[in-house]
Amino acid sequence: MTFSLFGNKFTRPSAITRLMEDLNDGLKTPGAIMLGGGNPAQIPAMNDYFQGLLDEMLASGQLTRSLCNYDGPQGKDELLKTLASMLRESEGWDIGPQNIALTNGSQSAFFYLFNLFAGRRADGSVKKVLFPLAPEYIGYAESGLEDGLFVSNRPNIELLPDGQFKYHVDFEHLHIGEDTGMICVSRPTNPTGNVITDEELRKLDVMANQHNVPLVIDNAYGLPFPGIIFSEARPLWNPNIILCMSLSKLGLPGSRCGIIIANEALISAISNMNGIISLAPGGVGPAIACEMIKRNDLLRLSETVIKPFYQQRVEETIAILRRWLSPERCLIHKPEGAIFLWLWFKDLPITTEQLYQRLKKRGVLMVPGNHFFPGLDKPWPHTHQCMRMNYVPEPAQIEKGVEILAEEVERAWREATP
Repeated sequence: MTFSLFGNKFTRPSAITRLMEDLNDGLKTPGAIMLGGGNPAQIPAMNDYFQGLLDEMLASGQLTRSLCNYDGPQGKDELLKTLASMLRESEGWDIGPQNIALTNGSQSAFFYLFNLFAGRRADGSVKKVLFPLAPEYIGYAESGLEDGLFVSNRPNIELLPDGQFKYHVDFEHLHIGEDTGMICVSRPTNPTGNVITDEELRKLDVMANQHNVPLVIDNAYGLPFPGIIFSEARPLWNPNIILCMSLSKLGLPGSRCGIIIANEALISAISNMNGIISLAPGGVGPAIACEMIKRNDLLRLSETVIKPFYQQRVEETIAILRRWLSPERCLIHKPEGAIFLWLWFKDLPITTEQLYQRLKKRGVLMVPGNHFFPGLDKPWPHTHQCMRMNYVPEPAQIEKGVEILAEEVERAWREATP
């Protein structure tokens, strides 16, 4: 077969496809230890809640209606209204249903946004997506219709007690130029669990306004839901901010429901793209979310069930890591949110891509860090020294995986020692 340029680009191997294949294979492989994917935890209280809610929705006919009817291209009207009302009340944002559009998952939302604001323009100029703080989400890297769509800014690294560190935006070297089409940051950040500070976020907002480009915030793990944030942080939105949310990390990744909150002109554009590309977003996830809001359960469960679960799990996982890996062998990014730990093997004599392959042979799946730095202008050894680790499995599974990780790290050191 001969493909178009589009076909050639989107059929070649990619890091995000490998990640999802590893996730799928790992879930089907007995004994595999899944420390690599982005699947949220199976929180018993949330599973029980969803089971009960779906039973009631099925009995009332709500679920059948959602399955058997199209919504409009902007998404389910009822959710647009109830979500806007909730955010006006909880956050004080001046928004209405006209400021919200739904998509078939956040990945689709970012494909839309990157190619709306970056790429080749009618005048022949080319705009790019600026990531002010690398590393960033692995799923962004191949989302441009053209190659070379992304530019990343290296972080400042703050070393912290107890073998931890934290990335900060290096504003001194952050360049917003004529070729910048948008600024994009995830908060909390996948892969590192970093939460950029309120001050950093406000600075980025000011810079975006000054240069007349939108600031896109990937809020898939953030506030006000699902609320997987362990540091002091406040959500931010204004008409120049595009806030992207999701139902996945509530525990509903199969619902494939992304949420875009933005100014009316952008919401109109997204709705038009939905209509052309997929007719309409799926309706089941929005129907569930709408019912959760009506029952005042969405924010309540985020605060009282989801956040405490992950906070306890990350503390347990750090204790496990420290039983097997000293700070001299492995630094850990300060865990401020999301469902990952970011490990820095500063002086490891092999790359983390090689470490990934060794772990995979032993049934442990993690993700090497070099895939999380799209658009760096120069090589940086740090990109080959880090790995992303999902901490949602049961602690006993995590302990088995970390034991194998520690063995492979020590083997690499032994092999490098004369």
